[in-house]
Amino acid sequence: MKLTYSPASPFARKVRIAAIELGLIDRIEFAPVAVVPGQPNDEYSKIHPLKKLPVLILDNGDVVVDSYVIVEYLDELAGGGKLIPASGALRWKVKSDHSLLQGMLDSMLLCRYENMVRPEPLRWQAWSDDHWNRAWLGMARFEGQVDAMMARPLDIAQIGLACVLGYADFRFADCGWRKAYPKLDAFHQKMLERPSVKISLPPAA
Repeated sequence: MKLTYSPASPFARKVRIAAIELGLIDRIEFAPVAVVPGQPNDEYSKIHPLKKLPVLILDNGDVVVDSYVIVEYLDELAGGGKLIPASGALRWKVKSDHSLLQGMLDSMLLCRYENMVRPEPLRWQAWSDDHWNRAWLGMARFEGQVDAMMARPLDIAQIGLACVLGYADFRFADCGWRKAYPKLDAFHQKMLERPSVKISLPPAA
């Protein structure tokens, strides 16, 4: 299998952490891809028309897109029910938590593009502020439930939350999330004790 990725992508990081935790990392070849807003990448568009990372390219040439779907595929490959509960109320809780975290990352990425990539005269501050507020309120939601998350075995929601907080450090280092959300800070420090989380940290900004 081959995974398209960027070391800076929190979505690809999620898959890398999952692959390590599932014992599948040695079966995956990593293919770096540069995807920049406003710049075409015709070759990669043939793999993923939306130019999103990551993509898992299977040995038969089939592709699996979306970081959650890729983790779901890997989880099944590892026997199922490892990082995504197989059934019951916890399955839907974990899936719903992950969906919220995915949306938070989407909003943070849009803020990054708006404030750092879009030419300054064209920036829409109110739009950017709205997306940042969505991510910030999402952190507040998880601040209130992170103790319960930490009491569970490792799952995709915990991995997703670690990737959200890591991306906040990477791209929004002065946002103050640790001071605002001390329980998330403790969670993040605990997650960094896992080799999969520590070695997948994005490069220094």
